[in-house]
Amino acid sequence: MLIAKNNGFFGRAAKVSSFDKRAIHPEQVPQRPRKKMTNQAVRSSRGRIVFVLLAFVLVWMGSLALVAPAQAQVTIIRISLDKFTNTDSVHKTEVEPFTFSWGSTIVSAYHVGRRPGSIGWGSADIGYSTSINGGKTWTYGYLPGLTVNYQGGTYGAESDPGVAYDAKHGQWLISSLPLVGLNPFSGSIGNVGVSRSTDGLHWGNLILIDSTALDDKDWIVCDNTTTSNYYGNCYTEWDQAYGSGDILMSVSSDGGLTWGPGKASADQAGGLGGEPLVQPNGTVIVPFQGGGIDAFVSTNGGSTWGTSVVVADINSHFEGNGFRNPDLPSAAIDGAGKVFVAWSDCRFRTGCAENDIVFSTTTNGTTWTAPVRIPIDATTSTVDHFLPGIGIDPATSGATAHLTVVYYYYPVSNCTFTTCNLEVGFTTSTDGGTTWTAGKHIAGPMKLAWLPNSDNGYMVADYIGVTYNAGNPFGVFAVAKTPSGKILQESMFTTTKPLIVSDDEPRYSSANDQPVPGAKSDHEMIFYYDDGGHRRIPQWRLTKHPNAQ
Repeated sequence: MLIAKNNGFFGRAAKVSSFDKRAIHPEQVPQRPRKKMTNQAVRSSRGRIVFVLLAFVLVWMGSLALVAPAQAQVTIIRISLDKFTNTDSVHKTEVEPFTFSWGSTIVSAYHVGRRPGSIGWGSADIGYSTSINGGKTWTYGYLPGLTVNYQGGTYGAESDPGVAYDAKHGQWLISSLPLVGLNPFSGSIGNVGVSRSTDGLHWGNLILIDSTALDDKDWIVCDNTTTSNYYGNCYTEWDQAYGSGDILMSVSSDGGLTWGPGKASADQAGGLGGEPLVQPNGTVIVPFQGGGIDAFVSTNGGSTWGTSVVVADINSHFEGNGFRNPDLPSAAIDGAGKVFVAWSDCRFRTGCAENDIVFSTTTNGTTWTAPVRIPIDATTSTVDHFLPGIGIDPATSGATAHLTVVYYYYPVSNCTFTTCNLEVGFTTSTDGGTTWTAGKHIAGPMKLAWLPNSDNGYMVADYIGVTYNAGNPFGVFAVAKTPSGKILQESMFTTTKPLIVSDDEPRYSSANDQPVPGAKSDHEMIFYYDDGGHRRIPQWRLTKHPNAQ
């Protein structure tokens, strides 16, 4: 096993060998402190005197924070590297990770070598980073048999990786979108396929799930509850962006070797970015973006799918600086089957000047709670939060569920392409989302010019993920450094230690926060079947969301 030296991150691009893996050791990265904003204090059950004292202490702490921000105790490590040299990609770039854990293994999959918007979409290949020891060390490589850039592939580019594990059949699965149409003017886009592995380190060639060349934004999940009637079923989702626009679901019951036809919901719901989850009883809940946040359900192992319901409208602040943010939902499930869906939203901000991260929950997929704001910062702050990835410890549930959200943010929302500072932060809850820690800085600042320019703006991701391993939360996220000449320096990173805060860390509640009366987006909300923003959802399909355009 070869060890990557720190200076390799800044070296010249090298040709990819037939099989290239590296174990990455920690790279110390100085962290810039950020101001921690206070919000409503958690009410004590001991009564008014304790509450007043606690409120006083928190206000005092907040005053100190404004004067002398606490240092962030987070160290990040690079866990992968773009080593491709194909001429139709921008190097060195990696974007859009999703991460899943099972046993002591963590697998993250992502784009490698993003193709610029002037050429089309997708990337040179799909990369993976795997830890088999609970996040202590990592090995990375690229999926074989996908693209012409690596080990016998035939497709011109790849996109949209998702990760799952099938416990019944002992298979790791990475779904992806091999691209047939390499630009938005070709009349086609991608197929849907899956790559299989027994250890998360050695991957087989692509297995096609759908070959219509009309698809976008796939996702994958497996039923791993041994008492479920559908234990061992795996479900892949995609939308037929260049066809009907329907959200489609396919089922495999043999570890991803074979797949059934794509089936739509009972009302043929259309949209983008579905993230299916499986409850312990085998019910599959599929949140997605369709003129807002919507969802539909299957209670019979994917034989049929129910009618879609509205979760919530989306009210979003528009960054307006060339940054890519389609505001797709991020979903996770606790050990008892309660589903959380998070997205960025400005309904709690005056004038919709910034986005918060908000979430809605359900226990059955058909009835959802009103959106709740995560109190990362005060509603009077200038911080703009977006691109959340939510994860929940599957060994916890209900009022003691442990949640972590990793997100990107601008410390000052009102910024331009040249002045925006892009950063990564996180927050945690140990009481089922009732209270949260203040936002903590992980990485950055980054300039937008350090990022690859996709077909829909400068890009780190359309989604990111957080996973728990043995009770320890880890996020994987793209971090960019100062370019080396014309070569960018954007790779996948995680943290040397899990994203756990001390027991005495102050917690904050947004229980008394109310949406601003008449809150609405500060720009025209337009929804698309594709993440590049080329196939607009027609108005007749948006009737459940009157504010959508």
